[in-house]
Parts: sequence; structure tokens; C-alpha cells
Amino acid sequence: MKLIKPFRAVRPTKELASQVASPPYDVVSRAEAKEIAKGNPYSFLHINKPDIDLDDDIDAHDPLVYQTGRSNLDEFLNSGVLVKDEVESFYLYRQIMDDHEQLGLVAIASVDAYDKGYIKIHEYTRPDKEEDRVKHMVELGAQVGPVFLTCKDNSTLTGLMNKVTENNPEYNFMDESDVRHTFWTIQNREQIASIDSAFEEVKSLYVADGHHRSAAASRARERYKHQNKEHRGSESYNYFLVVIFPHSQMKILDYNRVIKDLNGMSAEQFISAIQIDFTLEKVTSEDDAKPSKPLEFGLYLEDSWYRLTLKSEIESTISKDNPVESLDVSILQNHILSPILAIHDQRTDKRIDFVGGIKGLMALKHRVIRDGWVAGIALYPTSIESLMEVSDAGEVMPPKSTWFEPKLKSGLVSHLLD
Repeated sequence: MKLIKPFRAVRPTKELASQVASPPYDVVSRAEAKEIAKGNPYSFLHINKPDIDLDDDIDAHDPLVYQTGRSNLDEFLNSGVLVKDEVESFYLYRQIMDDHEQLGLVAIASVDAYDKGYIKIHEYTRPDKEEDRVKHMVELGAQVGPVFLTCKDNSTLTGLMNKVTENNPEYNFMDESDVRHTFWTIQNREQIASIDSAFEEVKSLYVADGHHRSAAASRARERYKHQNKEHRGSESYNYFLVVIFPHSQMKILDYNRVIKDLNGMSAEQFISAIQIDFTLEKVTSEDDAKPSKPLEFGLYLEDSWYRLTLKSEIESTISKDNPVESLDVSILQNHILSPILAIHDQRTDKRIDFVGGIKGLMALKHRVIRDGWVAGIALYPTSIESLMEVSDAGEVMPPKSTWFEPKLKSGLVSHLLD
């Protein structure tokens, strides 16, 4: 099945690209987004998080929010801040963060391929978040946040992409976090055909980040299809906006937890319960507590750091046939969260929350202290190979198993729907 195709992107002018580019809608709060967009009328947050332009007492899911997003998108288009390309194209998007570099292909992916499982998922979605993205997509008539995909390395495809980067880029700027973003357009017919041909060797794609946007694109397609009595299957709503990176270039960071209470236990009782399945060592700093390999965990409790390691006799009981069971996030769930703390569903339990590892374990400690949580638990990052193995098996990971960096900027490329 054909997974992707070129398209006519909506993009900012060269002069405004760095001002338009914004964080994804779901990694900043309303207050944070307002502060970022303050004094910048070109920020894409006006489109992908339009509640920043409304009073704080208006609910983020009020119909007025989506209408404001549409109005702002129309304004960006009418004023020439955003322009639609004249010809169908592929695009390249490179990010450099410290010593890490990743180069992705920007395209539109087939909703049919997603529905039939050729574009594979590894986590469940929440219906309320899905519905929010459906409403946003349909009201705007556009997909304004690319889904972050990966595929198994393909040397032919990588070679073709690297060749394009020898040309002058369309955009090239450093963001507020010192991440460099570089963007190329591919409009040469021969180059497009070569990439298209090389991509025929790619049999599956994997959703890394953007499960709600992927699911929303499928649901939005059904709405458009129902309304279009002349539906042919080639309309733009049959596709969704993606950036695809080779799996060896993916950078996954730890995704850590904070715990609200110890389920009625004292700190000493909690530590004693942990020591049934783990060896526990008190360490002097967060650097020493940071897990250095799988099956290691860090614990912050009562202003002290500990290193936890799963005991070998417990490790030997874990099934190797199920790729989910051996994940560190599953071990945490099955040996600490559920049996000791009675936290059985991380998706819904308010006694647990999540802290991305981009700011290190000091941020985990600060979250515990600042917001009145009782403990923080640090994990070793899930590998991209584990993600693909779980996806290939048709399984799903526990919630918040992966934190990808660097994040894709919104606004550099959008996809208008028929």
C-alpha cells in the first residue's frame, strides 16, 4: 500500500519563519503559550492554541476557540504571512540539538494506511483529546501540527535526503532553546520520483509522537467523507501531515513520574516494600540516582535520592514473549505502582503525574517540592527498538512511556483540507 505522497504545503515566508514557528500545542499550558506569543502577532500559537486570544474564563474547548483559530488562520493566509506552494512537493526538516541531529521527510500520509495498520501505534488515546483535535481540524479545514513518525532505516532514502541538504535551505534558524531548525523544499520532479520510488521499500511507519492527531485525522476523514456525496478517495482529507525520521536518528529521553501519596504508608514502610523486588542504595545526588541502564530506577523521597535495581531473580520471572512486559515502565507499574501504591491506571489516576526528562532530575525534584508531591521516580529511556517491537506485535505501552526530543515546531508547514 502507498503510504505517503507529496503535497502543496502552506508555509511562512522566509523572513517570518522563525517568528511563526511555535511549540506544539500540547507541550505548553495556556499561560505559557500566552507568554510565548506576547508581542508576536506572527506566532503560530494564535492558530494551534487559539484560546490564548480569548479571556481565561472561556473554556479551552468552547466552540469560540476553534472559530478563533480559523479566523486567525484566514488572517495569516490573507495577509501573506502563510503562502500555499504552487506545486506538490516533498520537504525536509532537520533539527540539531547539542550533538544530536535528525533529518526527516515531510509529506502527507494515507489515512487508509493508518486505518489498516500500516502506520502503527504504540499507545491508547483519550477520547476527549481526540475530539478536541477533530474539532480543531474540521473547523480550521487544515492540519496544522505534523505527526512525528519513524521508519526503519533505509540507506537509499537517507542518501537521497542527504543529497537535498547540499542545496540552500528555505529556512535556517536557532530557536529559544538553542535548537537549530533547517527546512528544504523538494520540487524537482526527478527528485520527488526517486524519493517516491525509494519509499516503496518502506512497509511500515510508526507513530512516535502524535497519536491523538493521527486518530483525529481518521475521524475527521469520516466526517468529510460523509458530507461529500462525490467522495473519490483522492481528496486531501484522506491524508494527514507527517514528518518521518529514520529510526536510528530518534532521540528518546526519560519520562519520569511524581507520586501524590504513599497509599497510607510511611516512607520507611514504602522503602521496605520496594526492597522485596529491588535492591536499594541511598546516593548523594540526582546524578548518582539517574538510571544508567534498563531495570534501574531513581527515587526521590524525603529530600533523599536512591538508586533502585530490579533483583535478578525477579527479572528471570518476566516474560520475554510479550514485548510490553519487559519495558521499564511496565516493571514500574507491575512491581511498585500497582502492588504497593494501588495506582492501577496511570491514564486516569490523579495520584500520579508525569515529568519529561528534558530538564533532568533536578526538575523532577523541584516538581515534588513545589507542588506538594511526596516522591519522584526516574526511569531509563525506552528504546526506539522496543517501541517498534511493541507496535509490530499490535500491543500498546503504558501511558507516557516515551519523551521525544527535539520537538517539531508548529507553523513551518501545514496541510489544507478540501
